[in-house]
Amino acid sequence: MKPLQPKSIIEPFRIRSVEPIRMTTFAQRRQALAAAGWNPFQLRAEDVLIDLLTDSGTGAMSSRQWAAMIASDESYAGAASFYRFEAAVRDITGFKHVIPTHQGRAAEHILFSCIAKPGDVIPSNAHFDTTRAHVENRGARALDLPCAEARDITARHPFKGNIDLEALRRVLAEASPGTVPAVMMTVTNNACGGQPVSMANLRAASEIARAHRVPFIIDACRFAENAWFVKTREPGYGDRAPIDIAREMFALADACTMSAKKDGMANIGGFLALNDDALAARCRNLEILTEGFPTYGGMAGYDLEAVALGLYEALDEEYLRYRIRSIEYLGEKLVAAGIPIVQPTGGHAVYLNASALLSHLPAAHYPGWALNNALYLVGGVRGVEIGSVMFGRQPDGSERLAETDLVRLAFPRRVYTQSHVDYLAEVIVAVAEQKRELTGYRIVEQAPVLRHFTARLEPLAPLGG
Repeated sequence: MKPLQPKSIIEPFRIRSVEPIRMTTFAQRRQALAAAGWNPFQLRAEDVLIDLLTDSGTGAMSSRQWAAMIASDESYAGAASFYRFEAAVRDITGFKHVIPTHQGRAAEHILFSCIAKPGDVIPSNAHFDTTRAHVENRGARALDLPCAEARDITARHPFKGNIDLEALRRVLAEASPGTVPAVMMTVTNNACGGQPVSMANLRAASEIARAHRVPFIIDACRFAENAWFVKTREPGYGDRAPIDIAREMFALADACTMSAKKDGMANIGGFLALNDDALAARCRNLEILTEGFPTYGGMAGYDLEAVALGLYEALDEEYLRYRIRSIEYLGEKLVAAGIPIVQPTGGHAVYLNASALLSHLPAAHYPGWALNNALYLVGGVRGVEIGSVMFGRQPDGSERLAETDLVRLAFPRRVYTQSHVDYLAEVIVAVAEQKRELTGYRIVEQAPVLRHFTARLEPLAPLGG
């Protein structure tokens, strides 16, 4: 007899606890969205059928994680849970100093408060929303240097998350001394469609930064997914374990920030890890002021335990194979239906090209926002706009429209099944069939920073249905 060579990649887990989903009607969803100021961030989660707003902190934890949480040490200082957490982070990243934080943006706040000043420039393959906000909050400039392939949404380049190396060389060569406190690399590249960064690109960028004596820092929230793409797409890594690939990535850096709500497989938590003794001391002093004592840093002991195990679970090959294939599966169904998306699909999300799908809406009418709201109205699906609303408001208050409005559908880890994905594809196709009925939006109320979280909008024309 021959063993089966399966065509289907099944979920590498069993489900033993379920959370009911509340079904809603179009009228109920329309009422809920209007009450939320036409902003999906402001919806009640119980009014959402398929919630793809973010993959941050929304995943399902394993039985091993729950067991470790029950046995946690909640001591204020020096808890055993912290030392297990610290050991896991050091084992995977290799960094000397491990500073826990309640989530990734707290690590960013501490880091940039300690290294950035007005007039500085911090280049990156692409800063995402909170990273950019923390850089700009310090009066520095968040400079995106995506590779040329990233600008072509349909190009099937394997590593569209790469940084433009020539542009990085030019920026560092032309910068005044002391005005570039760090080079940041986000893996995977969220702002560019969840696209991975190759090891070759990481190595070259690291060498360029170090040649100019500039620290090289990784935003590592999806490091395990990036390691899988390196394993499956980059020559020479096919036989390497994801954990060894991750260790090689971190060895190229001087520090990392981490939202453990992504590839830490936890509902909350994060860390800043680095090698510089003096910088670590400054960061710990600020942590005490803003997060808590350095052996808990805004995290409960049970959260430290969950992350300590979750970092390893995120690197499991069977999990990663299932995770990446789930995203590919939706992408294939949408491409077959003629829906424009960012290709190839990334690690954690499918990105719909709202500008192309809703070409009748000008950029100033926020087509990404319109498409995202339509997904909710038609099928109860909540995604997030990645475009002019999220990134358009500049530090001086001016508006800069995005070249392309996207809608990100970010998959929580170990939560949804294939039938959920099939339903999701049906909703997207149904919206596309009615695209000419969709109207744009205008902002009626907004915050000066990260406006997409709390802005209130209104449709420019009455919505049908």
